[in-house]
Amino acid sequence: MQFANAVKISHPKIDEKVCNKSYAKGDGDSNSTTYGTGLTVNTNTAQCSGLNTPGTNKFSTFVEGVKLQDGTYWPTGSYSSSSQAKLKEQNSNANAVAKDLVALNRDEKTIVAGLLAKTIEGGEVVEISAVSSTFIRI
Repeated sequence: MQFANAVKISHPKIDEKVCNKSYAKGDGDSNSTTYGTGLTVNTNTAQCSGLNTPGTNKFSTFVEGVKLQDGTYWPTGSYSSSSQAKLKEQNSNANAVAKDLVALNRDEKTIVAGLLAKTIEGGEVVEISAVSSTFIRI
């Protein structure tokens, strides 16, 4: 939750690039427009990037709507189909968030790594340019 808030407040453009796609929506789920836990409502989904229309939500609305702090829909998401909750494959939310973060450009990845390190006490980011990767030490 702290990480999502940090991204939302300090880098809203990055916030808009995560959990805003439709590639992870469930089978038979053609109505999801909102992130939420009430999965008896066909317009709700608890799956990152499980939206019917890409670009309508973002990372912070996913975290808030699905109430990730409760742990119910992390790391595995769910969606609504015919007014019933359907479980996605194991780790579906973790995989979707990771896929969206990997799709960020190099500078955005460095920013995300720094924000993640700041939300974890004692973490720091070290960039090794020759290897072209970012390392987070916790």
